[in-house]
Amino acid sequence: MSTATVAKPQAPKPARGRRRISLPVLLLLIAGLLVLVSAVRLITDANGITSTGQMSTALRLAVPIGLAGLGGLWAERAGVVNIGLEGMMVLGTWFGAWAGFQWGPWTGVAFGIIGGALGGLLHAIVTVTFNVNHIVSGVAINILALGATRYLSTFAFEGEEGGTSKQSPPVDSLGTFDIPGLSDWLQTLNGKHWFLVSDLAGLVGGLFTDLSPLTVIAVLLVPATWWVLWRTSFGLRLRSCGENPVAAESLGVNVYKYKYLAVVISGGFAGLGGAFLSLVASNIYLEGQTGGRGYIGLAAMIFGNWMPGGLALGAGLFGYTDSLKLRGGGTNVHALLLLLALLLVIGAAYFVWKKRYVHAAVTTLIGVLVFLWYTTTNEVPNQVVTATPYVVTLLVLALSAQRLRMPKADGMPYRRGQGK
Repeated sequence: MSTATVAKPQAPKPARGRRRISLPVLLLLIAGLLVLVSAVRLITDANGITSTGQMSTALRLAVPIGLAGLGGLWAERAGVVNIGLEGMMVLGTWFGAWAGFQWGPWTGVAFGIIGGALGGLLHAIVTVTFNVNHIVSGVAINILALGATRYLSTFAFEGEEGGTSKQSPPVDSLGTFDIPGLSDWLQTLNGKHWFLVSDLAGLVGGLFTDLSPLTVIAVLLVPATWWVLWRTSFGLRLRSCGENPVAAESLGVNVYKYKYLAVVISGGFAGLGGAFLSLVASNIYLEGQTGGRGYIGLAAMIFGNWMPGGLALGAGLFGYTDSLKLRGGGTNVHALLLLLALLLVIGAAYFVWKKRYVHAAVTTLIGVLVFLWYTTTNEVPNQVVTATPYVVTLLVLALSAQRLRMPKADGMPYRRGQGK
């Protein structure tokens, strides 16, 4: 008589996930990057890369990108992909300039938000109620916004002094301010060009120099978004609609209502970003002045892994690269080639440590080519400077793609009662 041996079932091995970077490690990485930047500034004598003016300009250019990214964050956390951010920004620029010209800049800010929210409402109707593909709806809104603003401009701006079918008359400014005492002291310290100290002064000084009130509001919206979405019951219900709408509905959540609210708020954020462009950045509406910032804002949101803090870092990075073409672009970008070569060498060393030798070889080769580019030239062409923000966008998304986790039900069709 044979006896059968029953093997004890083994517990499944836990799935290996990517370790999240802790706050101390993140701060250490930022400090290391700042040391590298300071060293590159001393070697290349390109003091502009960390000047107070450069950082102030970067902040001003990062604000509309960050607001568009916040708009995308609200929509996608509720499960709606919002490719229409660009069109909602366009509506914000037009409505902001039109109302600002008629009744003053702060009224223009309010109308810019309303204009973007109207675009968000249209996107919500099409995607949530009629279940149209989110990408198709977003692209349609972008096209519709361009045509609508051109048509409206012929009635609202033509005939006014300085107005045409492609631009508005000048709008009154919201004004700017500095932090008394602190701003001047940091600028003086930055002008000393000391290692690391002056670079820190330039970075911090840019946050306190030549500020618009709307810039302060936009910066505060980042922690406000985090608190609402992650620390309130409203935010929990909204995020549940983007993770598992069927389960949310079974718990009594009105999924349609929260999706509508999220997409309308999303449009409002994008409209505020558009109003910033026409009321703060230029004090005038110009056709095409968004310049693809709605798409870059979406890229900043993805880079930030659908989190407000990461989104702010992404917007700051893209705003900084965009500011290079306005302040000593060719010289500064040429200096940053050396920084890129050093970062690639460090990346190659990391791949060797991880025993990923093919990655290390490719990274080393690219680093050598970038270093040769730096040593054989004195300045990069203007075309490279102009393309830098978009190249950085593609590189950052490519390098960060493996650690991203979007909301599980993002972009998926949903009908009320489908879980029954």
